[in-house]
Amino acid sequence: MWIILGIIAIVATLINLYMYVAGKDYKLAMAIGLSFTALTLCSEYSLVSGWVKVEDWSTLLDVVPSMEKALWFLTIVSTLLNITPILLELKGKR
Repeated sequence: MWIILGIIAIVATLINLYMYVAGKDYKLAMAIGLSFTALTLCSEYSLVSGWVKVEDWSTLLDVVPSMEKALWFLTIVSTLLNITPILLELKGKR
């Protein structure tokens, strides 16, 4: 499930950036991109929660350390890409 949500978040972010470049209203796409980023994180958390419930410690030890770094990086990138149009507009108004 997290893969589907992540792909939707990426597509929404790309649409957000395209709409900004095209001069169209991009704010709905930005909200969708950020929302699906949050849903992806929730889905990942649920996945890890399931591993804890069944006490699959070897999977947790193998996956979680690298997954944590990837999720931090991708969340920061997603947030920055989604708010870039707003930052560019603010810079342009100065």
